[in-house]
Amino acid sequence: MVPTPNWIDRRIDSNLDNTLTQEHVVETMLEADRPFFSSRQLASRVKPDVSKATVRNRLSELQELDVVATEAYPDSVTLYYIKYPDSEWPLSPEGKRALMAESPLDRLSTRGFLTLQDTVGVRTLVLAGFQLSLALLAAGSLLTILGFDPGLESDIALWATAFNVLVFSGILLVAERIVHRVRSRFGPLHLLPTT
Repeated sequence: MVPTPNWIDRRIDSNLDNTLTQEHVVETMLEADRPFFSSRQLASRVKPDVSKATVRNRLSELQELDVVATEAYPDSVTLYYIKYPDSEWPLSPEGKRALMAESPLDRLSTRGFLTLQDTVGVRTLVLAGFQLSLALLAAGSLLTILGFDPGLESDIALWATAFNVLVFSGILLVAERIVHRVRSRFGPLHLLPTT
């Protein structure tokens, strides 16, 4: 059971005479693995003997207390979510910090790279390689067009490096796709010992 945050505890009404309490609605929303709910989805999760009208009443009360917010969509669909005070969208502050702090390359370990296990991290690395090769090609082209070469053949070195990075990134992408296909067909491959 997920503990109810203090800012919500201070706002909600602890009226136990209702068949469905505000606290129960909030707890149901916090325990779920999703940020948005329709009133029908919440009604199916809370109690089987509670009507959708009762659920909508509690949601309206929570909306007035500034605990729950809504997003309206076409076809009269209204979705409800917990309105965290320090977040502009329906994600907990902890989740928002995790998304902002951690990129796929932050999670990519040496083991994940060597075994091509972290597909998102490897693809991000491949994309960075493609972008780097494009930047090197542009720099080499610019040096060639301007004729600026202090005798070190820097434009040719940039072109060669760009093509090497491009080829390596392409090989890495093909290898990752092959390993991904083999894993999906035969299960995980244990190429390196686990620690």
